[in-house]
Amino acid sequence: MTDPTGRRAELEARNAAMRERVDSLLAELRTKTAELHETAARAQAVSATAVSKDGSVRASVDSTGALTSLEFSPNAFERTTPDKLARLTTETVLQAIAKARTEVTEVLAPAQQGGSVDLSELLPGVPSLADLIPKPPAVPTATPPRRAPAPPDDDDGDSIMDRSGW
Repeated sequence: MTDPTGRRAELEARNAAMRERVDSLLAELRTKTAELHETAARAQAVSATAVSKDGSVRASVDSTGALTSLEFSPNAFERTTPDKLARLTTETVLQAIAKARTEVTEVLAPAQQGGSVDLSELLPGVPSLADLIPKPPAVPTATPPRRAPAPPDDDDGDSIMDRSGW
């Protein structure tokens, strides 16, 4: 038979060790949670601006890639065609988006490396901290597709309402 006093001391020691481990995990979880909030705030504060090579277009976006500002130089409309200006604008906006996404990725990188605390390993059904950290968005690298030029406007007198040729 086992000594009841020895068994009790053993259980109390194991219980104290378990409490210490849980307290340590909770402290680390609080620290990681605070770090994640800080990282999320920094990621949301990201913005980026791009300027076209010729300086005629300036685009700014927020951390999600949403356009927040679009500016044209005073002579932007005099130096180009509408199609070229549209392509240049799209390219400049995509450059700004790429800059913003790259910066967001850099801000999120340390948080995505994960920590030593993963409650999902200790408690079944609890989500992993890694699952709570957003994945970085893909950075657009392709240039926008070129639009086909509009067909010439042939005014041969036919009505557009005439459906006989359809």
